[in-house]
Amino acid sequence: MAKKNTKSPDEMSFLDHLEELRWHLIRSVFAVLIIGFVAFLMKRFMFDTIILGPSQMSFPTYRFFCDVATYFGSDSAFCAEKLPFTLQSRQMAAQFSMHIWTSIWAGFILGFPYILYELWKFISPGLHPNEKKHSKGFILIASSLFFIGVLFGYYVVAPLSINFLGTYQVSEMILNEFDIDDFIGNVRTAVLACGIIFELPIIIFFLTKVGLVTPEIMKKYRKIALVIVLIISAVITPPDVTSQIIVAVPVLILYQVSIYISKMVLKREARREQKEKQKGLKKM
Repeated sequence: MAKKNTKSPDEMSFLDHLEELRWHLIRSVFAVLIIGFVAFLMKRFMFDTIILGPSQMSFPTYRFFCDVATYFGSDSAFCAEKLPFTLQSRQMAAQFSMHIWTSIWAGFILGFPYILYELWKFISPGLHPNEKKHSKGFILIASSLFFIGVLFGYYVVAPLSINFLGTYQVSEMILNEFDIDDFIGNVRTAVLACGIIFELPIIIFFLTKVGLVTPEIMKKYRKIALVIVLIISAVITPPDVTSQIIVAVPVLILYQVSIYISKMVLKREARREQKEKQKGLKKM
């Protein structure tokens, strides 16, 4: 059982901080394993409905793009009856191993708010009272951004990638027969990458707090950021311009929002410093 540390953050040694961090990590891992175990028991729903959903043409994203194409009177691969590929497992233990690891990843994604809660409990004792006050919504905002990114990755990036790569053929003589691990890896990469990318405003918030980022720096390197965003979009999406633009647009919006957040952080810091100076002058 972990001992409750009654020392203030200033009195704690480096080893005390490591011990505190260790217990936060242990609790986070237990939470992931418990949620993962529940996901493990829900095998049919997790695989047939969630993970393998983008492999079916009844998936909402395909229906949406098909309706758009039909509205404009054009043919589209999204209107096909079936995706021209099959999924297979070529190793005896592959499906069991895949089941375990997929459940653990599901535990991480669903348990993300609790992981943030443990992270917040670790760093909050070292924050200024005003910083704690202005950061009350940290867990809610960070979790919301992460889940929005996960949904964006699942409903936009993953199906676009699967549809493009699953229908791409250099010759009709070559059949698309994908290994299930490869398929799940693509879905997982799209979901987690988007979830992390959507945390950009939170990352900028803390980088601004520690003085590593300013709005001026972000504006100055906006063009470089645009290139980086396009590179990231090219990595997590199929190599077609439309998919890359669909991914790049929300990320660029997040970048602009992050500039605004950085400005707000600096304004609050300036007001706090001014109030402290006024208090100091009154005491003199």
